[in-house]
Amino acid sequence: MKLNQLTYKLVFVLGFLLVSSFSFSQSDKQKQLESRLQELRREIQKINELRTENKSKEKSELSLIEDFNYKINVLSNLIKVTNQQANLLTREINSNQKKISDLRDELKQLKEDYAAMIVKSYKSKNQQSRIMFLLSSNDFKQAYKRLQYIKQYSDHQKQQGEVIKIKAIELQEINVSLLKQQEDKKKLIAENRVVQKSLEKERKAHQILMASIRKNMNRYTAQIRQKQREADRIDREIDKLIKAAIVKSNKKVGKTTSSKTFALTAEEKVLASNFVSNKGKLPWPVEKGFVRLGYGTQRHPIDRSLTIKSNGVRIATEKGAEARAVFDGEVSEILKMKNVNPIVMIRHGNYLTVYRNLAKVYVRKGDKVKTKQAIGEVFTNPSNGETILRFTLSKGTATENPASWIYKM
Repeated sequence: MKLNQLTYKLVFVLGFLLVSSFSFSQSDKQKQLESRLQELRREIQKINELRTENKSKEKSELSLIEDFNYKINVLSNLIKVTNQQANLLTREINSNQKKISDLRDELKQLKEDYAAMIVKSYKSKNQQSRIMFLLSSNDFKQAYKRLQYIKQYSDHQKQQGEVIKIKAIELQEINVSLLKQQEDKKKLIAENRVVQKSLEKERKAHQILMASIRKNMNRYTAQIRQKQREADRIDREIDKLIKAAIVKSNKKVGKTTSSKTFALTAEEKVLASNFVSNKGKLPWPVEKGFVRLGYGTQRHPIDRSLTIKSNGVRIATEKGAEARAVFDGEVSEILKMKNVNPIVMIRHGNYLTVYRNLAKVYVRKGDKVKTKQAIGEVFTNPSNGETILRFTLSKGTATENPASWIYKM
């Protein structure tokens, strides 16, 4: 008998823990989705603001296609997340409806039991019945036990009354929660419809522009290849500077100059360690903006036979925006090339961050900089109004995806 009771208790506890963990995981997932939803909404807002700001400027077809592709991607992600959130809410609503049904049944049974108890209590309510019940005891011990029973029975009545109150409040709270969830779901569905219309509009505009571009595809392909050659030339120059900086750092501490990694002083090791410990938490290199082109090799949005090799990210920002250091470091180099806007390279131990396409530079080679310190103003193209910062991050000469390092990129 004791074993059965123990087994029952264990099953009950395990069941409770499973239900609790499921509820917590549902809640955590809902928070994650809501956080992601807010990020995407902010990103769309940034895109729309920058579009409005540059509305009077005549953008190139290449820039417009990049804009369309990025916004279509963000809108698609927003629809995906709102669908996930709506589905999760549906599951939570169903779960709450079941809880309400179970609670109502439980409450009904509790009330029936309580009513039966009150009737029974009423029938033996008079004081004489209780006294007779005690006086009819065989001995003092039995009389004491009967007195205890009367007290326990009375306490049990009170407890049952409290349990009914608690269950009624719990039922009311779940009902309120259910109504809120149903309202949230309605809002998500309404938002989804608006986003779907916006996505359809963007896709139609994208198709019209692509149809126009295809008529002169050879000309656009030549432009794309020329841009990639220019980007590759700058990347090679930056690579040379990094290699030269590695040789210089190794020579400084008396190590072989053929090494492909920085020889670090004790101070630089601490800086590099701090930089790594902040992976995923580094601030953006501009205060406001969105990534228009991501890191890595990817198909070109216009000519799918061509690939874009991106060693960093392109961040669209507002006119007059300042580039800022993403972490403490030292200005390793300021690069000025023919027909290329100034480039600032900052070293963080054996890591480097590079800020390209600047109009003004506020720092000099050898300057120590702090996190979020403004290092220059981002160049705004006068012909199309675009303000684009090209940002790269590398460990020695090996580039890494900035999205893995920058907070919510």
